[in-house]
Amino acid sequence: MIKRYSAFRWVALSGFLVLSGCGGSQSALDPAGPQAGRIAQLWWLLLGVSTVVFIIVVAIMLAAVVRSHRADRTSSERQMTSVVTGATVVTTVILFVFLIASLSTGKALSVFANGKDVVHIEVTGHQWWWEVRYPNSIASQTVTTANEIHIPVGRAVIIRGMAQDVIHSFWAPNLHGKRDLIPSRVTTITIEADRPAIFRGQCAEFCGLQHAHMSFLVIAESASRFSAWLDNQRRPAISPRNEMALRGEQVFLSAPCVLCHTIRGIDAFGQVAPDLTHLASRQTLAAGTLPNTPGHLAGWIVDPQNIKPGTRMPPVNIPATDMDPLLAYLGSLQ
Repeated sequence: MIKRYSAFRWVALSGFLVLSGCGGSQSALDPAGPQAGRIAQLWWLLLGVSTVVFIIVVAIMLAAVVRSHRADRTSSERQMTSVVTGATVVTTVILFVFLIASLSTGKALSVFANGKDVVHIEVTGHQWWWEVRYPNSIASQTVTTANEIHIPVGRAVIIRGMAQDVIHSFWAPNLHGKRDLIPSRVTTITIEADRPAIFRGQCAEFCGLQHAHMSFLVIAESASRFSAWLDNQRRPAISPRNEMALRGEQVFLSAPCVLCHTIRGIDAFGQVAPDLTHLASRQTLAAGTLPNTPGHLAGWIVDPQNIKPGTRMPPVNIPATDMDPLLAYLGSLQ
């Protein structure tokens, strides 16, 4: 049976394509919020002006080539000086336009969250996954999840970014620009979605061997759906409802999994790997590397190094007779 599950290791080569159906939008030119909208406006301004300048330069160059073949040697040095002076003035004006537009965009991005009912989220970058916390003054109401960020549509979300090991960079291009996460420092970024959708983000700062497999999903949803999701995430893991899931819980508790992972509601308090309390409610595994299906989960448990070489999760030697019960239990963690 272990061989059957290990067959899923091929997804290490095609995981990104497998995820294309659930990976969400990822484009800075498809803004889905006010912050990304301002950045996109600046980008289009730069592109438009640069395109016009390019066309003018090419036209002048072609005109000069044509004139050079007409044996016109009487052009005055004064005329050439006027052309160069005019080009310098125009270039200076364009650079100042770019400067003012850039400063205006930066200023606008810094005040979007003022005076709004904001949502606070803490995101910590690890090698190579994202820890996501929704803090609450009541400790038992704090939500901890991994690699998925749920946000309500139409509300500003302030993300406090941190890094556990090396420098990472938080980037959800549909919602905002990049923001570095630096060990021992806290950086903030404000995002806001103006429509329900799933947006793909990723680490934009090289952070080691599996940097390319360190993505996350931002799930923008209505206020009611967000509240329902948050309420569900606050609950401890449900008790197994059948004999197979009950046996799977015992398999989990007797395996090395409990040394690294937390499942609230049972005796699993590991602090160095993603919280699994509601694992089955997530769309992906291994920070966006695999779809969250039983087969991929089995392959990830048995041989994570083959799927994501260098990951800090070691292979787990689960007996073949225990794999199906373990998958049944983990699949019940909605």
